[in-house]
Amino acid sequence: MATMQTLFLISVQLLLMLVRTSGGKVPAIIVFGDSSVDAGNNNFIPTVARSNFQPYGRDFYGGRATGRFSNGKIATDFISEAFGLKPTIPAYLDPAYNISEFATGVTFASAGTGYDNATSNVLSVIPLWKELEYYKDYQKKLRTYLGEKQASERIAEALHITSMGTNDFLENYYAYPGRSSQFTITHYEDFLVRIADNFIKELYGLGARKISLGGLPPMGCMPLERTRNLIGSHDCSQRYNNLALEFNGKLKDLVEKLNKELPDISLVFSNPYYVFLHVIRNPSLYGIDVTEVACCATGLFEMGYACNRENPFTCTDASKYVFWDSFHPTEKTNYVVASYLVKTVLAKFI
Repeated sequence: MATMQTLFLISVQLLLMLVRTSGGKVPAIIVFGDSSVDAGNNNFIPTVARSNFQPYGRDFYGGRATGRFSNGKIATDFISEAFGLKPTIPAYLDPAYNISEFATGVTFASAGTGYDNATSNVLSVIPLWKELEYYKDYQKKLRTYLGEKQASERIAEALHITSMGTNDFLENYYAYPGRSSQFTITHYEDFLVRIADNFIKELYGLGARKISLGGLPPMGCMPLERTRNLIGSHDCSQRYNNLALEFNGKLKDLVEKLNKELPDISLVFSNPYYVFLHVIRNPSLYGIDVTEVACCATGLFEMGYACNRENPFTCTDASKYVFWDSFHPTEKTNYVVASYLVKTVLAKFI
């Protein structure tokens, strides 16, 4: 009897074949966010939040560490491929690429950032407002490259993807006293939602019409948070998972509101929470063995420079793990989550 994993992957592959044969309606994928979707922008700014060294990227093409916080591809790479576009989405600040490559997909994301400017200040990374400035610069280049009419059509038809928020809570609100002294957690959520609201309206004002607003994963199940959860016997932190659920609910409400307010917008809420949790709770269905710790180093707290090639504890087969480092999923988990979102949410753009 076929396993759930096999049936799931077959159904996804059939959908992807449909996209490729139909040509698709999305000519480009444009990405904003944090390390979940950064393909290497942080390599070109002065920050310690980098992953352009081994063992990161060891399962990427040529075993190359690009700056993706994974052993291989990230979710947006798989989404691009699913829409019949290129197999990976390049970082805007990478000088190895130019507008001809960016015209079909580009990421402005920066590892360590969030909705809140104070979050980007923690690790001196690119704030969301700056990602938007890069996008405006990109539009100018696109108009020069394609011409005004074709560039405007490209922007309107492109799928704009956002993925951020985890750092606002785990690396800012709960890590430093600044925001927690100004806001209750509920008010901070509302503060972030207002920023998300304004950001979507900015994208809309710049011509974007197809937009995916990303939700939070079950962040209490990240190995780093399980390591810290001494009282809970290193199980997932329900406190953080409940927070993710609550915040996701507010983002979903925002999507419904903006779809009513903004003419011709097609805004969807891409929620990775439940599929991610399903992998964690039912790993054998996906051919995964390890859920509590990450592949890199001891798997308890290492990420970034603490995740190095010399560490003797680093696993040999990342596909058996949910997490690559203590904060980020493996390529396999990225594939499962991306495939689920394409099948259930993003399919409307096909």
